[in-house]
Amino acid sequence: MLRSRIIGTGSYVPEKVLTNRDLEGMVETSDEWISTRTGIRERRISAGETASGMAARAAKAALKAAGLSAKDIDLVVVGTVTAEMAFPSVACLIQAELGIKAGAAAFDVSAACSGFLYALDIADRYLRSGGAGKALVIGVDKFSNLIDWKDRSTCVLFGDGAGAAVLSAEKGSRGVLSCRIHSDGRHWDTLYCRASRPDNPFEKGNEQPYLVMNGNETFKIAVRTMGQAIKEVMEDTGLKPEDISLLIPHQANMRIINAARERLKLPEERVYTNLDRYGNTSAASIPIALDEAVRDGKVKDNDIILFVAFGGGLTWASAAVRW
Repeated sequence: MLRSRIIGTGSYVPEKVLTNRDLEGMVETSDEWISTRTGIRERRISAGETASGMAARAAKAALKAAGLSAKDIDLVVVGTVTAEMAFPSVACLIQAELGIKAGAAAFDVSAACSGFLYALDIADRYLRSGGAGKALVIGVDKFSNLIDWKDRSTCVLFGDGAGAAVLSAEKGSRGVLSCRIHSDGRHWDTLYCRASRPDNPFEKGNEQPYLVMNGNETFKIAVRTMGQAIKEVMEDTGLKPEDISLLIPHQANMRIINAARERLKLPEERVYTNLDRYGNTSAASIPIALDEAVRDGKVKDNDIILFVAFGGGLTWASAAVRW
């Protein structure tokens, strides 16, 4: 059977660190309040870097890890909601920056925090159908551009970064075993951000382009839908909780992560988290965590890795991979 195997990973986070203590001087909050309710202690903030610039750094690292050059890539899919341009896509900018061959398919996917798994699912289908042989899948977001830094309910949660994976169409049992992606647009106003628009003489009263979130409702729906997504890929593959080597969830909130862990009855050491250091990096959170887990030696050949995410849309997704 032809499968999409992850053969290289990479990540990039900006150098600037914004700690909870730093935020105490910006809004009415405290390190204790943030850390006890979210698990976040610091996050990275991009100063002058673009989404495509961060994505390019992560992609270069992934290609190096895979032992490939940019010319080997047939497909680029980027999960992001913070592209620096309305068009062209971040994927097309990456194609130009890295020197990926002309004619390769390149496009972005808008699924907020589920963006990387949406992109993974699309690339997997291309590779399994023979539409591509090698794919570059990236999750990148620069949420510091979307945040109202006077809103203490949201500015403490998010950070910037990028993560990437190189996929190869190969025969065998290793690779993506199952992907599931879902959405429910009826709940769009639970978590959203309006687009930034130039002055238009024919429109009045545009809402400010800041992220808006109903935290309590988001939490409840995230726990429920992520649980459903986990169940689906487990049923697709016939896997049992004891088969899971590592769960890499979207890094949004430790309470949500613990709910997913408890559903699978997994010990803490079989769940990878870096939320405390990076906050919620949206589409970048899963590929950054995956790259760190790989480089830390926590992922070994034939391990079963489970991914699950939830994001604005509302969207949710899951995937199971045999490494």
